[in-house]
Amino acid sequence: MGFALRLSSGFRARRSAAEPFVRSRAGGAAVEFAIIGPMLLLILSGIFSYGGYFLTAHTIQQITNDAARAALAGLDDNERASLAREAAQAGLRGQEFMRGELIRLDVAREGAALSVALTYDASDDMYWAFQSLMPVPSPAISRTATIRLGGF
Repeated sequence: MGFALRLSSGFRARRSAAEPFVRSRAGGAAVEFAIIGPMLLLILSGIFSYGGYFLTAHTIQQITNDAARAALAGLDDNERASLAREAAQAGLRGQEFMRGELIRLDVAREGAALSVALTYDASDDMYWAFQSLMPVPSPAISRTATIRLGGF
């Protein structure tokens, strides 16, 4: 009577230690996210930065328009410049997301036209936080508004 070793039907000899990892699909999503995730985050931060730039630029244009309208009430050029500066400062105070400051505000009159030029430094705004990761627009945003003096 001899001795025989009988193995179960589910037992197979493994050929290599890496074989279970090669056939496994459990970590596929993690590997895909490791490849795609950084690019996705970079795109989302670009959308955030450029969306903030467009929001700030549009707001600066509106503040410049309001400053030009306020300057119409002045009787001379000095009073017009003072009224435009006060209106621009008041407009900036009303914007919670804007932390920058006015660099320059110029009021010029050419004939019957009054021009207000405003330059805003947005480097302290939160939208420029990603400037070390990607190219962002210049934080100095300049806008001009021209309005006619004296009606039609």
